[in-house]
Amino acid sequence: MKKIIVPVDFSDHSNYALESAAILAKKYDAEILALHMLEISETILTKGEADLQAETVFFLKLAEQRFTDFLQQDFLKDVKVTPIVKHFKVFTEVNEVAKENNADLIVMGSHGSSGLKEIFIGSNTEKVVRHSDVPVLVIKNKPTNLSFENVVFASDFSESTVTPYINATKLFDKLGANLHLIYVNTPGDNFNSTSEMEQIVVNFLQKADGNLDKLSEVKYISDYTVEKGILNHANVSGANAIAVATHGRKGFTHFLSGSISEDIANHASLPVITFRIK
Repeated sequence: MKKIIVPVDFSDHSNYALESAAILAKKYDAEILALHMLEISETILTKGEADLQAETVFFLKLAEQRFTDFLQQDFLKDVKVTPIVKHFKVFTEVNEVAKENNADLIVMGSHGSSGLKEIFIGSNTEKVVRHSDVPVLVIKNKPTNLSFENVVFASDFSESTVTPYINATKLFDKLGANLHLIYVNTPGDNFNSTSEMEQIVVNFLQKADGNLDKLSEVKYISDYTVEKGILNHANVSGANAIAVATHGRKGFTHFLSGSISEDIANHASLPVITFRIK
């Protein structure tokens, strides 16, 4: 864990993300790259070249000054922080910055959403996750005791989730976390018998790392929906975080059935870490 990117919009939730990143940075001696996406309006873009250059410089200097003020926080003491300002609010750039700097993790704040807003308006966090090849840690609240001692990784154990699982084990090994695998069995077309579930997991583990010793550690949960099963198990098991796989550029789409990862990211109070299905 050497570099952590935190997109900053100066909101309370981005401050929660920055504080969470500071906790990780101090623990693992990592550097924080604080990234601000400076949105330049169409009116500025249509001005003459000289005016555009002057006004762009003004807004960049203003953003840099806000960064300077925003980063003067006690929790960042003794943490190496590098501010980065990008000219446009294009969320693919977060992934580009992550790749250019060999970042290990992106930490973002999110307030979640529900109802019509959840259906029709994609959050900035979702847009970042959609394009990110790097794991994204979604923080909902001010961190009081950020820990990854016990992490629930929910999967349907299909072949497409092998790579996210391998990436998750690598990250959580770095974090010293215990990864708990769960399979949620639901009524209807997706229902599987005990022997069928076990065979699915056996095939998965053989493709992933060949370690069948983990078979005995998998929890089989029965619930009415996958989301409820994951959230309920995370609560009763004392998990510190939830890990899910996402389908990348398709958004928080089906990693089990329905928009499960989107629902979890929106509704979980625990930190959620996403790993992209490629």
